[in-house]
Amino acid sequence: MATTDSTFNATTENYYFDDNDYVNEMCNKTSVIEFGAIFTPVLFSVVIILSVFGNVLVIVILTKYENLKSLTNAFIMNLAVSDLFFTAGLPFWAYNHVHGWTLGEHTCKMVIFVFYVGFYSSSILLMLMTAHRYVAVMNPLSDIVSSTGSCSVVACVIVWAVSALAASPAFLFTKVDQNQCVYADSYWTLWGIYKQNVLFILTSVVFIFCYSQIMCRLLRPTAQRRKNKTLKLIFTITVVFFVGWAPYNIVIFLKSLYIWPQTTVDSRALAIMCDASQPLDYAFYISRLLAFSHCCLNPVFYVFVGVKFKNHLMKMLKGWGHRKSGIRDRQSRLTITSLTSGEEFSM
Repeated sequence: MATTDSTFNATTENYYFDDNDYVNEMCNKTSVIEFGAIFTPVLFSVVIILSVFGNVLVIVILTKYENLKSLTNAFIMNLAVSDLFFTAGLPFWAYNHVHGWTLGEHTCKMVIFVFYVGFYSSSILLMLMTAHRYVAVMNPLSDIVSSTGSCSVVACVIVWAVSALAASPAFLFTKVDQNQCVYADSYWTLWGIYKQNVLFILTSVVFIFCYSQIMCRLLRPTAQRRKNKTLKLIFTITVVFFVGWAPYNIVIFLKSLYIWPQTTVDSRALAIMCDASQPLDYAFYISRLLAFSHCCLNPVFYVFVGVKFKNHLMKMLKGWGHRKSGIRDRQSRLTITSLTSGEEFSM
């Protein structure tokens, strides 16, 4: 991406795309790079901690209290796993901001592959969850609504297979160059950007179509006015996804224009290009954090929007509380018994 510099390699933009080298070399990007080097590791660390805690909690709750053969629960479970895959790449990007890429080319390829598998699977799962809810509202007697067992397994296997296939160029066509993990050439860089843009547009179309139809159905006078908590949960997740990823996709599309071959320009034209690219550089760091934070926001909405998940969480916390109370009571009884026998017992 746009902020590589020969004297400062601690930047992660290259994981997504590299700007035209001519612009990079001639424009002074030092202030932007330093901003990203301070801003990114700290906030990524917060996102990583919240994402791991939240998504693991969702997986535990689903495993403990829900029927995983249900298609809806299978999608939510796989979305949590997908978010963890996505999160797995963030520590490496934070490390790279501080030290540059010192982990070798094989690690570079693997990390980018896993990261993009998480990214693509998350988008596909959100589209499927939205389409599933659309069918449930528009045609509640459909067999898709009550699908369980093998149908859930097949759907999830297809999601992961398609995601792995979409991420495979990142695994095959990346390299370590000048202490940076980058795409091998500008063709694959642009391919990666526009593939993200197309996926975002496709996801947005699915969300807009499905939810506009659902809202029209629910607003009919004859419609049953009951609050569907699952609908509220999925709708909130998809809105957060849209708001989070729209600015990022706009920014990377605009920055991609600098990757196309540039003709030699005079100093005045170069100054205009530099002035135009610098705000995009700052916008990139901010919009990327907003977009990447979706991996830790999804579990928040599972807990605070979904009443069912909230009840499961409270039940689990009460169970832990009773267990700790039981352990303390047992410790007290053991201590009393030990003291009456003239011995001090320590747990």
